[in-house]
Amino acid sequence: MSKHKCIIIEDEPLALERTSDFVNRVLSLELVASFDNALSGLEHLKLQTTDILFLDINMDELSGIELLESTKIDCQIIITTAYQEYALKGYELNVTDYLLKPFTFQRFLQAVSKAQSNLNTISETAEYIFIKSEGKLVKVNFSEILYIEGMRDYRRIFLSGKSIMTLQTFGELEQLIPPSKICRVHRSYMISISKIETIDSNFLQIGNKTIPISTTYKKEFLQRIKN
Repeated sequence: MSKHKCIIIEDEPLALERTSDFVNRVLSLELVASFDNALSGLEHLKLQTTDILFLDINMDELSGIELLESTKIDCQIIITTAYQEYALKGYELNVTDYLLKPFTFQRFLQAVSKAQSNLNTISETAEYIFIKSEGKLVKVNFSEILYIEGMRDYRRIFLSGKSIMTLQTFGELEQLIPPSKICRVHRSYMISISKIETIDSNFLQIGNKTIPISTTYKKEFLQRIKN
């Protein structure tokens, strides 16, 4: 699974432990590092790519707000603090969300969902991905995908003139492929929206392949093609 890389900058040990636990409970997140001061965290941000930063505000030497004001941070920023009065300042600095301690796991998930949605929107400009297949990475252009079919433990990606087998799950593929290009229509199928030829009630046609549209995915699918 392609995971979003996270770091935590937090000088309270109990708060750091709690946020770390929350991150580790979300399968689509990877906790790369944690720091108890902003200066060390800043050095990491300069050297390593980060998707989501969980940032405390009240810290010695350099506060979270001072960190944001001192340098451009190219990632999703979720502030974690016990002080509500910094909320307006945080939004002025274009943070993704503002978690007021002690926050629940449900509230944490809301913030993460917002950050991941922003990250997925950014990925809409992508034109290809690398798929794990038979011990190697294979480049797959989105424009060449016809549909993806689930076959027991495997997913078969059907392209123009060939197909690729992978153990990557539909969930993992949905994390990697922009939703405007490839859409889930059934528990066993994802399809390329641009390759649809006809839609007839609970089925669609791509070339010679008739693909079912299940009730579970139908409403979202129809909304996608409408947009």
